[in-house]
Amino acid sequence: MPQASCDASCVGAGAGLSGRRAVIACRVAVRVTAAVLLLLLAPMLAVPAPGRSHLQRGYCRLLLYCLGVRIRLSGGPIRNLSGVLVVSGHVSWVDVFVIGSVLPGRFVAKSELVSWPGLGLLARLLKVIPIERSNLRRLPEVVGAVTRNLSAGHTVVAFPEGTTYCGLAYGRFRPAMFQAAIDAGRPVQPLRLAYQHPDGAASTVAAYVGDDTLSASIRRLVTTKRTVARVHVGSLQLPGTDRRDLAYRCETAVRGDTTSRPSGHALVA
Repeated sequence: MPQASCDASCVGAGAGLSGRRAVIACRVAVRVTAAVLLLLLAPMLAVPAPGRSHLQRGYCRLLLYCLGVRIRLSGGPIRNLSGVLVVSGHVSWVDVFVIGSVLPGRFVAKSELVSWPGLGLLARLLKVIPIERSNLRRLPEVVGAVTRNLSAGHTVVAFPEGTTYCGLAYGRFRPAMFQAAIDAGRPVQPLRLAYQHPDGAASTVAAYVGDDTLSASIRRLVTTKRTVARVHVGSLQLPGTDRRDLAYRCETAVRGDTTSRPSGHALVA
């Protein structure tokens, strides 16, 4: 089991809490009310209709807007391909909605997410593939489920670090989930996520680490004036035959390391 070095001391909520108490209270009231109303509309995501992916993308953006999160997209173009494995570093439950606003798909996420109030319903509607981090014996079943989804042409999003980090520290990409892309013969799209304050400084407000709770995490977001989620689209990676090499290539793309060894498997965006 991956063990993150991050804990509650990493979460610097105070950097975004400037302003009068009355202003903060008003901000929280408006955001919470808007988010609750939006959650009541969540069942519409289950309606099978043309343009459902656009609906999911727009819904995720609206929910993030209610939480005070704004998306900034950079990097290569998002290729309109079916059956792509999307991977990124993992900071928070917020990552699901950030990526959902850019590349809608089915997410591999911890099984507890499905039972969370409000967000659990969204997780089920977004067809989350649950993974029990404390029970690695079931990992082959999850990899098999991801393989079947990729083979069926569904986009699947996974977080290969296996746990969350604060965004200032990060873990290695574990190779297990990449086996699904190899078995299905489908490419992998690396994304680099970074949370920042409006002035560009790194922010850990969105981090969900250690003994953090969902309510405390949401409270930090809605009380902070604004959080910017930057999504950088890396080069699409062909699966190849070695999951460790594929994991290495994707981790290099996500970290932005230009000094790593070259590889002939990347499709330059």
